[in-house]
Amino acid sequence: MSKRDYYEVLGVSKDASKDEIKKSYRKLARKYHPDVSKEPDAADKFKEVKEAYEVLSDQQKRAQYDQFGHAGANAGGQGFGGFGAEDFGGFGDIFDMFFGGGGRRRDPNAPRKGADLQYTMDLEFEEAIFGKETDIKIPKEETCETCNGSGAKAGSKPETCSHCQGSGQLNQEQNTPFGRIVNRRVCHYCEGTGQIVKDKCRTCGGAGKVKKHKKIHINIPAGIDNGQQIRVAGQGEPGVNGGPSGDLFVVARVRPHEFFDREGDDIHCELPLTFAQAALGDEIEVPTVHGRVKLKIPAGTQTGTHFRLRGKGAPNVHGQGKGDQHIRVRVMTPKKLTDRQKELLREFNEIEGNESTEEQQDNIFQRMKRAFKGEE
Repeated sequence: MSKRDYYEVLGVSKDASKDEIKKSYRKLARKYHPDVSKEPDAADKFKEVKEAYEVLSDQQKRAQYDQFGHAGANAGGQGFGGFGAEDFGGFGDIFDMFFGGGGRRRDPNAPRKGADLQYTMDLEFEEAIFGKETDIKIPKEETCETCNGSGAKAGSKPETCSHCQGSGQLNQEQNTPFGRIVNRRVCHYCEGTGQIVKDKCRTCGGAGKVKKHKKIHINIPAGIDNGQQIRVAGQGEPGVNGGPSGDLFVVARVRPHEFFDREGDDIHCELPLTFAQAALGDEIEVPTVHGRVKLKIPAGTQTGTHFRLRGKGAPNVHGQGKGDQHIRVRVMTPKKLTDRQKELLREFNEIEGNESTEEQQDNIFQRMKRAFKGEE
């Protein structure tokens, strides 16, 4: 049976670039790989695709094939028959796809850092502003003091696993169209440790670790905000095979304040004023997180007027100064009035009307007239 044209096999044109050839090859190799494809002739097609790629990916072989056809491509070569190291050519790509590539595997007995832990700490608004020092208790694994982490009973020690010879890995051979392939897997006898504990420590049951509630001193920095976290190095889970311990991350959860709101390092609040204070002006004491501060209210202050107290906000958690406090005025309308108060307000309204109501109405009328004129 005559061989098909290599370009036809890969589904590319005769002027296809090297990248186009490789891309098509990888796609077809995935499709027809015997371990993946369920087609009855997948192995033959995969073999055909590999042979075509082996020729067209080599500049010299491709030139001979373009000139002399299949005879020229196989001249001086051994074609597909051999599986020596020199024949694998582009097969590294296929091994990468199906077997992880590279051949590098992590040593199960190498030191590894322990897992990190997270702890959520509730803070009052003022505690977040000024910081605090406190002790917390967290459940965590600690190295067993009875066996010093070996997991073995006193007077004994772990033995080298006879199944993996201490490597923590087992080799599994598999015959494939490429030849014999060796897969490495974690040894299930020793769970990848390379050691087996026959006489287990009674304290930890052979685990080498025990669960404890450990007290840890925490320093919460001034200015920490809701959702921010601090890192306490080395207070996570213990390391494996002598590796360093993980870290503890403390996440702040700040309770809301009844008067203050916080945005970054700035603090916001609303200041209620009586009608008389807003109209006549006043000097009042305003609460801040740093204590009371005197604030001068100008006469005629309106609802929504904004005041700013510099440096009276939250300290920056990185030590870069302090924010400001922003005050928004809200003029309070009285709901219950005495007869005398009502009489004074009516008198005030009459005086106000005689002096300014007509002028205010004229101004409003002129603005409305200009607005409607602009729509014409």
